[in-house]
Amino acid sequence: MQNTMTLSDSSISSLDETASATHESRLVDEARRGSQAAFGELVTRYERRLIRVILQFVKSQELAEDLAQESFLKAYQRLAQFDPARRFGPWLFRIGVNQTLDYLRRRKRRGWWLLFSERGTERDPDPAVADPRQQLDLEQEVAAILEQIPENYRIVLMLRELQNFSTSEIATILERKEATVRWRLAEARSMFHDLWVKRRDGRHDEAEGIGEPPIGGAETPKAGGRKRRKGEK
Repeated sequence: MQNTMTLSDSSISSLDETASATHESRLVDEARRGSQAAFGELVTRYERRLIRVILQFVKSQELAEDLAQESFLKAYQRLAQFDPARRFGPWLFRIGVNQTLDYLRRRKRRGWWLLFSERGTERDPDPAVADPRQQLDLEQEVAAILEQIPENYRIVLMLRELQNFSTSEIATILERKEATVRWRLAEARSMFHDLWVKRRDGRHDEAEGIGEPPIGGAETPKAGGRKRRKGEK
């Protein structure tokens, strides 16, 4: 009897990811040795997602594209500093996030109120919401609460909840320990929950329409959770 061997979908996916990572490492190596064609392929790989990340901070597609191009230029200029043992994507996103935050700080602007309205343009209307104004009201409520969360926590919450980065990827992007990222994420979710409940309770006539917090889901810590120790930020 002839033995046959089949690969599961997960095994095939793992092989594809390994092949993709190997190809990317080769592209990075060639780009570091001066190949503009290799770097161009890296730009093609990451440009759309980098723009989506930046659009969480700014409202203009054109501005997001400009900031993305500046980020790619800075990445190209810093290729000699890149550690080939690490993944290129998170390193690039770190440059992009920092570039965008620097821009906003220089302009003394914040684009956080656009987080959900920008996302709303990319998805179909929720059939459960009869009046689209109700969704807009929800987006405004969420944005108003996000604005009250300190930047260090808000960025972690945005990258995790809106862009679905893993905590390890966020740690690489922000150059922080993964334990620090997990702690900040838990704190950010707790802050959001407490602020959401406080805002809801302050509007008794609309409490039924506000409902449960839309960020964090079941993982969002409830009010009265772990208190920060003295000296923690």
